[in-house]
Amino acid sequence: VQLQASGGGLVQAGGPLTLSCSASGNILSINSMGWYRQFPGKEREGVSCINNNDHVIHYVDSVKGRFTISRANARNTLHLQMNSLKFEDTAVYYCAAIRWCLESDVSDPSVALYWGQGTLVTVSS
Repeated sequence: VQLQASGGGLVQAGGPLTLSCSASGNILSINSMGWYRQFPGKEREGVSCINNNDHVIHYVDSVKGRFTISRANARNTLHLQMNSLKFEDTAVYYCAAIRWCLESDVSDPSVALYWGQGTLVTVSS
């Protein structure tokens, strides 16, 4: 499985930005997918996940009500729509194919099986 993330950039606080992640290869083997982010000098942490039938979605508390995860194109494209961005959302964002999407594990990067390269999101205050 190969994952290619895109859509990062510079945005003003309060503005929107949408990240995308294209999956290729053995995508039928993908169960769930997730978005993660890494702040400078910090460990990577989960942001949101979605399971294989799109019926289970979880978010970390800090992005609830502002971010929306979704799949498209026969589930080989993953999106993260980010609204009302804050300066503290500035990070490198990664998509991943993950073992499962559980509320208890949404912030845990150890469930990831495959990683895309990161895309930098910079929110100016």
